[in-house]
Amino acid sequence: MNAARKVMLITGASGGIGADLARHAGGKGHDLALVARNPQALDALADEIAALPGRIAPRPLVFACDLAAPGGPAAVEDFLAQAGATPEILVNNAGYGLLGPAAEADPAAQLGIVDLNIRALTDLTLRFAKTLVANRGRLLNVASVAAYMPGPGMAVYYASKAYVLSFSEALSRELAPHGVTVTTLCPGPVPTGFGDRAGFSNKMDWVKFASMPSPAVAEAAYDAMMAGKRVVIPGLLAKVMVFACSLTPKALLLASVAALQLRRTKEPSS
Repeated sequence: MNAARKVMLITGASGGIGADLARHAGGKGHDLALVARNPQALDALADEIAALPGRIAPRPLVFACDLAAPGGPAAVEDFLAQAGATPEILVNNAGYGLLGPAAEADPAAQLGIVDLNIRALTDLTLRFAKTLVANRGRLLNVASVAAYMPGPGMAVYYASKAYVLSFSEALSRELAPHGVTVTTLCPGPVPTGFGDRAGFSNKMDWVKFASMPSPAVAEAAYDAMMAGKRVVIPGLLAKVMVFACSLTPKALLLASVAALQLRRTKEPSS
């Protein structure tokens, strides 16, 4: 019987940080399995990675799937099993947010954030935990600097990222004796398609100044994961932001974040 194909499984791989992580890891020779909703984008990315100079690993596996839908993570597990693959690295990158007051925004869309950012991430992590232990593998969960503060104006999204950070840090302690490293990526503003879906642009001067390119964030995340770091906050300004949050009185922090989201509400989304 042939040994299972050991892959790096990346969710939300059709664009942004997920796609750049796939490109970076593909250039390092990793065998990949890419999951997202857009099959055309996944196939294009897989072809791009397969054509990288000097690459020996096979063309990445691709699976178009809505992880927020019931049965999404189970479908990913079935796909990998049928492909004879097993994750030695799991990257939970898929996620989205929505701009607007929680009481006024679409409840179904906000529950969709919970389904994708929290439930699907947790499901995939637990579903593949024993496999990661068997492979002495690695887990990378994508949170945000939003994990360090409450988020009036994007309340559900900020809360979802706080969950990701807390869950991941706890797992890093639990899985360490089994040889599995758990890393949480907490980037600041990154120019990707996230804002388009959330309902805002990154046109505000301070956001443009504080933002970090997606390929640089992906490289920092990869290096931290391979080094077994518990948390990575790419960029000096993002680190300063997180440190400032720890020193700011909660009432002032709430007012500041609320003011930011209000400014985003008033700016054009494209």
